[in-house]
Amino acid sequence: MDDYKKVLKQIGLKFRIERTKQQLSQEKFAELANVHTNYIGKVERGEQNLTVKKIVNLTNSLNIPLENIIKI
Repeated sequence: MDDYKKVLKQIGLKFRIERTKQQLSQEKFAELANVHTNYIGKVERGEQNLTVKKIVNLTNSLNIPLENIIKI
């Protein structure tokens, strides 16, 4: 059970790193991804269980390869 929580935290950290590399605020990232700012915060803290569809949407919004996020 704890394994998936660790994975979510790692994915969230990778999204935060990619977002900050692009000098985007959580608000701007949320706007690009067409999601609420609170959702981005939960993702980055590893609190949001992500579907594959959402991961793809978020990576596309940052214009980064999917592999940057899911490579664990």
